[in-house]
Amino acid sequence: MSIAIKVPSVGESISEVFIGEWYAPEGTWVDVDQNIVGLETDKATFDVPAPAAGTIKRVLKQAGDTAAVGETIAELEESPRPAT
Repeated sequence: MSIAIKVPSVGESISEVFIGEWYAPEGTWVDVDQNIVGLETDKATFDVPAPAAGTIKRVLKQAGDTAAVGETIAELEESPRPAT
C-alpha cells in the first residue's frame, strides 16, 4: 500500500517549508519512525519520520524546493523489511 508523506503543520503562522536533506532517497527501505527528511522554516528545522516501514517509492520535492503545509513530498510503499 502506498502512503503519502506530507508536510506536517508546524505552527499557525507557517504555511510553507524548505526541503532540507533527504536522509532516505528513493529506493531506500526505512523503518517506522525513522527520520526520512529534514524540513526548514524561517523559525525552526525539524525532521519528518516514516509513518510505516517500507520503501521510499518516489520523492516529489528535492532538497532546496519549497512545499506547502499538507503537500505530498514523497510516497512510501509499505512493506516488511527485505531479506538480506
